[in-house]
Amino acid sequence: MASPAVLKTVLSLRIFTLLALAASVVLMGLNNFKDDDGSKTKFTDLIAYRYVFASGVIGFLYTLIQIPFAIYNVIKEKRWIRNGFLQEFDFYGDKVMAFLLASGVGVGFGVTFELKRAFDEVFNDKAKKFLDMGNISTGLLLVGFVFMALLTILSSNRHSSSAKNGFFN
Repeated sequence: MASPAVLKTVLSLRIFTLLALAASVVLMGLNNFKDDDGSKTKFTDLIAYRYVFASGVIGFLYTLIQIPFAIYNVIKEKRWIRNGFLQEFDFYGDKVMAFLLASGVGVGFGVTFELKRAFDEVFNDKAKKFLDMGNISTGLLLVGFVFMALLTILSSNRHSSSAKNGFFN
């Protein structure tokens, strides 16, 4: 069983991940502007920003599901479901979510930097602000990824310390 300090660290990281992903999703969801000719541009007009938004939502939901289990683990110092399922779910789920968030970060930064580099002199101030908001939202997704990456390290350590019939044991 993990020490109380590790359990509290896991809970804290899950809460920080949740907050960073919530902020990323809200900022991207509010990212739109109306041009001088009356046309409206929303984040959904760029497929890359839709991917950033979707990866943030999926990561948020996964983390939201994990928090009650982490709270129980901190309070009782044991797993809610003790057949090893939650430990495996943490181990694999954290890794999948980390890769999903990392790909969202790459897509978000990539499209923003490329659009700014290629069309900077064509864009008006509203369009530049739109791209800046996309960058900020992607930056918050990066923060969520970093916290999730730290969680993968902790779930890997917890998984390997309890593995009885592992490949290297």
